[in-house]
Amino acid sequence: MDKKTTSRDGTSLAYGVTGQGPTVILVSGAMSTGGTLAPLAQRLADQCTAVVYDRRGRGESGDTKPYAVEREVEDLAALIDAVGGDAALFGVSSGGALVLEAVASGVSAGRASVYEVPYADFLRGGAEREATYKEQLNKALSEGRRGDAVELFLRLTGLGEEVIRGARQSPMWAGMEAVAPSLAYDDAVMGDGLLPRDRLAGISVPVLVVAGGASPDWMREANREISRAVPEAAYRVLEGQTHMVEPDVLGPVLAAFLTEA
Repeated sequence: MDKKTTSRDGTSLAYGVTGQGPTVILVSGAMSTGGTLAPLAQRLADQCTAVVYDRRGRGESGDTKPYAVEREVEDLAALIDAVGGDAALFGVSSGGALVLEAVASGVSAGRASVYEVPYADFLRGGAEREATYKEQLNKALSEGRRGDAVELFLRLTGLGEEVIRGARQSPMWAGMEAVAPSLAYDDAVMGDGLLPRDRLAGISVPVLVVAGGASPDWMREANREISRAVPEAAYRVLEGQTHMVEPDVLGPVLAAFLTEA
């Protein structure tokens, strides 16, 4: 991240820009920084100006308290201003939920796209799972148990106990614990974990919703339902892709959407 701008509440936001063409700001999901989406930014660079940034509370960006989802919406507005006032938004996973909230709030983005926002409406016991996760996560973080908070998130994503134990012994664990407090931010962005249909119905910009063909059925159905709730939306499935989508597969689809007349 070689650039900085300041959000409305004074929080410093670190970002980087690559490529040329229509501008798109890439919004990462939980446990991620702007660098996570750098490969996608590089894949888009031939056709788009791709902006990656560290969301507040992670990487090189600041973290002004108290947190509120509205502050992250203001962060996106500040970034749009910083890159010239004309940009689209793309978000992956819970970053996609933030993008949807931003455009529903009236942030000045010409269009938006999301990949696999994990609303749990179509997951059996999804509402209960989300409520339990929220309670346990907030308790772990309030008690300073960052490692336990990371474990809770990894279980939520479906990782097994043996994999999680292995992750705790890996060199990347310290970095994961460092951004653990931001898990509460993503949890807040996701609300109760269910589709905010009324909120989505108020979105007035074109939206492309994308899911992976190799992802669970409930994930595809949730994202199909996003496209049904947004007045002007399209839905695409990328065959063979999972939640960890490959930039070489997603990139051309996203670029076509961003550059279409």
